[in-house]
Amino acid sequence: MTSGALGRVETELPGLPEALRRVGEVILGDPAEAARSTIIALAERAGSSPATVTRFCRAFGFSGYAELRVALATETGRAAQAGWGAGVGHEIGPDDPLDAAIEVMAAADARLIQDTAAQLRLDMVARVADAIVAAPRVLLVGVSTSGNVATMFEGRLRRIGIPGWSAGDAHVALSEAALLKDGDVAIGISHRGRTREVMESLAEAGSHGALTVAVTSFARSPLAELADLVLTTASRETTFRLGGLAAVHSQLFVLDAVYVAVAQRTYERTNEAFERTISAVESHRVERG
Repeated sequence: MTSGALGRVETELPGLPEALRRVGEVILGDPAEAARSTIIALAERAGSSPATVTRFCRAFGFSGYAELRVALATETGRAAQAGWGAGVGHEIGPDDPLDAAIEVMAAADARLIQDTAAQLRLDMVARVADAIVAAPRVLLVGVSTSGNVATMFEGRLRRIGIPGWSAGDAHVALSEAALLKDGDVAIGISHRGRTREVMESLAEAGSHGALTVAVTSFARSPLAELADLVLTTASRETTFRLGGLAAVHSQLFVLDAVYVAVAQRTYERTNEAFERTISAVESHRVERG
């Protein structure tokens, strides 16, 4: 991982050991200053040691502090140029004017998508897309808001002729997972990666030979640990949009990246499917007045 560091740190900060958490808090408090600091200076500000800072770097996929500094400098420079600083991370109060609330939302969502794109592993997207193209059956499992994301992705796949099914009910998901075979794909969607129904369904699918994929904001979550492949999402919470609600846009973005990769690999078939489906519903569109 060479970018998207701040989003990853912000998302996973609460689950880090105390010593590493202090380092993360210092970095998030002033990313630009952290990018300029020496490892000794950062360690002193965090009340820790250079060895702890090094462990922090490696926990997030960096070879060392030098690589982290480059990533932070790149990210903070990009954020300043794009004007993301205003509004991001701010609370929305009950008396705030609507335009101010919308500004907070827009800034948070713009940064969210950029964070997600920056940390997305393209090799993982390619492997998932290749597997979906070859799969006789694709199962998508999610609960609550993640279940809605699974249903939307199912619709995208079906629109281009990919046999996909989504399941939000635990019994249905487990039953569908038990019918998967070698060559099939099971995708579990969970913001924190700790939803029992999703984990059980992915484990069931894997036990029958299906390729298992986790879509989660937490790369070290139980769901990620049991999956064959992991696609990470970012999450930027604002007032009234917490946890899974804050992660919906990034989940859709990651799965859209997979969808585009699948469509590229099935270009002729996809275009034919679009033409046929557009023609099928054309008679139900109202003519312009």
